Amino acid sequence: MNRKTIMLIVVAALGYFVDIYDLVLFNVVKRESLFYLFPEAGQQFVTDTGIFLFNMQMTGMLLGGLIWGILGDKRGRVEVLFGSILLYSAANIVNAFVTSIPVYAFVRIIAGIGLAGELGAGITLISETMSKEKRGIGTMIVVTFGALGAVFAGLIGVQGEAIGAFLEGIFNCPFPNWRVAYIMGGALGLVLLILRIGVFESGMFTEVKSAAHIKRGDILLLFRSMSNFKKYLACILVGVPIWYMIGLLVSLSEDIFAKELGIVGKVVNGKALMYCYLGLSAGDFVSGLLSQWWKSRKKVVVLYLALSTVLTIYFLYFAQGISANAYYWLCFGIGMATGYWALFVTIASEQFGTNIRSTVTNTVPNFVRGSVPIITISFQLLVFNFGNVNSAAFVGLIVMALALISILYLKESFSKDLNYVEVD
Repeated sequence: MNRKTIMLIVVAALGYFVDIYDLVLFNVVKRESLFYLFPEAGQQFVTDTGIFLFNMQMTGMLLGGLIWGILGDKRGRVEVLFGSILLYSAANIVNAFVTSIPVYAFVRIIAGIGLAGELGAGITLISETMSKEKRGIGTMIVVTFGALGAVFAGLIGVQGEAIGAFLEGIFNCPFPNWRVAYIMGGALGLVLLILRIGVFESGMFTEVKSAAHIKRGDILLLFRSMSNFKKYLACILVGVPIWYMIGLLVSLSEDIFAKELGIVGKVVNGKALMYCYLGLSAGDFVSGLLSQWWKSRKKVVVLYLALSTVLTIYFLYFAQGISANAYYWLCFGIGMATGYWALFVTIASEQFGTNIRSTVTNTVPNFVRGSVPIITISFQLLVFNFGNVNSAAFVGLIVMALALISILYLKESFSKDLNYVEVD
């Protein structure tokens, strides 16, 4: 591995670290920020508003996936990598100073758009730069390290007093933990931009860009062919269980599931997410090694889907009355079981040609993240008749089944040659 490739992996990993920090941050600080802005608000207002704002962020990611993906195929992967970092960094600094729900929602949409571009651009660059036998190692490093950004978000979100006191002394206004956390996220992203000097464009993309007759970033290439459309849809469905477990089961720990399951002791969202992402980081590392060992992406994903199903059933029906500490370790286990995120994004990148690869690699993970509003709304619609536990189980059964069918449909892509283009 040469110095330029190492620099690319370092920048992509640090970028994803900040990306995950900002992505998870809202669920860490939402309760504190909403109670701070609306001290007379009740618990139901905070729960409903928190879900609404999170859905706005995910909606922004849906839009951002399309925007950055197409730009990545038309303009270049490196421009998208750093353009997205700049946008979500600026949005999170602004988010520290919001005072109303409409502004809060608007800023979360903008942040979501920014967050949508970094991972896809980084994975696309690595997939097109490293050898076909070792590119999985590069993506494994990026996602394994990046997932630790959620751990950092949990620490800053609940222990930012020292930084807050420093800022208060400078600006002479209060800086509670939630404001400190948003400012930190924005500042980390801006510092990361300095490293762009060491990152180079993909050689495969440069060749395609020089060929004027090749269509680049034409999203209709994914829909004009039924074969391409089925592959694209399958790539999305494979990843939905990850955000079902993170975006529903773990993210609503404090508001719904800790109470529903009668957990003994206080459960805090930020800590639950921190344990979950620690597990996700470990799971991504193990899944990457297994993929290299078995020389297969599909076998590993099937294994992880089976583990996710077992843990979801245990979480919903057999975890009643456990201690808060045991609950946190269960969240760690859930994170481990969903630790095929790197493989899932790599699979999507490996399914399509160079002229549409950025569009696919950016939109697929963001459509998965954007499935959270559909998952949470479906859950809320079912709750009235079936209760929290059974509703969550029904939604989980659907997403797990669709993911299994999808990964079995896709062709094995380990060590596939990626130097080709899609044509009408």
